Amino acid sequence: MRIAYIAAGAADMYCGSCLHDNTLAAALQKMGHDVALVPTYTPLRTDAPGVSLDRVFFGALNVYLQQKAAAFRHTPDAFNRLLDRPGLIQRAARLGASTDPTELGDLTYSILQGEEGFQAKELAKLVDWLRDDFRPDIVHLTNSMFAGFARSLKSELGVPVVCSLQGEDLFLNQLREPWKARVRELLAERARDVDAFQVNCAWYADFMAAYLNCDRNRMFVVPLGLTLQGHDGEPREASDPLTVGYLARICPEKGLQVLVEAFHLLAGKVKLRVAGYLGERDRPYLEELEARIAGWGLSGFYERVGEVDREEKIRFLQTLDVLSVPTVYLDPKGLFVLEALANGVPVVQPRHGAFPEMIEATGGGLLVEPDSPAELACGIETLMRDPALRLELGRRGREAVHARFHDRAEAEATVRVYERLLAEPARRASA
Repeated sequence: MRIAYIAAGAADMYCGSCLHDNTLAAALQKMGHDVALVPTYTPLRTDAPGVSLDRVFFGALNVYLQQKAAAFRHTPDAFNRLLDRPGLIQRAARLGASTDPTELGDLTYSILQGEEGFQAKELAKLVDWLRDDFRPDIVHLTNSMFAGFARSLKSELGVPVVCSLQGEDLFLNQLREPWKARVRELLAERARDVDAFQVNCAWYADFMAAYLNCDRNRMFVVPLGLTLQGHDGEPREASDPLTVGYLARICPEKGLQVLVEAFHLLAGKVKLRVAGYLGERDRPYLEELEARIAGWGLSGFYERVGEVDREEKIRFLQTLDVLSVPTVYLDPKGLFVLEALANGVPVVQPRHGAFPEMIEATGGGLLVEPDSPAELACGIETLMRDPALRLELGRRGREAVHARFHDRAEAEATVRVYERLLAEPARRASA
């Protein structure tokens, strides 16, 4: 099967969606499928060997300039290719990394307009390449903000279009009015052009069916999969004091502030190790949290590890007794849960989003009330006081992930979605 997987780059950041897209595309390739992982906006940065094309469509510079000035919507191809050079895009993206996402409403709306938006020529270039050079059997879009591509893709290629849903509603809900309402309305309209949506948990399928005002039967649940190479940690006897870890982007929505408050409630009983990408916009947030830790006299129990690549991430996880990323938003993925469990590290997570399904499926952790430092501290302390339970949760989680939540399993389930769509032309025509 020839699969075009259209992914969105995140500049210099290790992005969960980029890591997931690269993992799934690589697993599909290992199964023998011809997969083109097509970067958009910026090159994809991953912590594993990348399998994406060495070419960027919808390059961030062209997209931005075409949004801001009509003259750039008619520039020659040679000029566009100059702006789409990966190295130039990466340098420009670093300079623009502090852009406030709430101010991107007009650009988001234009991208969703597809062939009617200011970036229409960028969509035409992508469609032309797919039609004339790659000729896919199916096209897979990385998120719903690309739903505006589907109409042109189906018209020109005559193939089904699948769209992953990976938590972009968090971004969309931050947009300022009137763009927030306009984008929501247009997204529901353009979602009708998509044949099927792929999500990682049943809760998110229900949520996004309502959010997009579309048929729940068009939502296919495919659990996350992890490339297990190197994830060979085992449940271990606890350190003294217990080591609690955080592994995610450092920002308020991921809930580090909740974990820091729980750390305070457990003063002297646990160590806290924090790893993850820190953007310039969130640096004052982390500095304020670290000032609080110092004010409590707990700096000696705290360590900021910083951003980690794949090998560093695995080593980091294998130093932990418990992992917790107490998101304050309803996380639909939670890749960090699988990464911790793969190394025998149990988790304590809020009882919302994808986490209840993940814990039920793996048996690898405890659930606590969301946005409650006291409840989170209680959950961590439960595992501290019951070493046998902590080891058992780590063992169960590790066995489950290694048996059922690997990249091959996700790739096989994804292929079943593709095959179902390819076998149902009447259903595609009516979508």
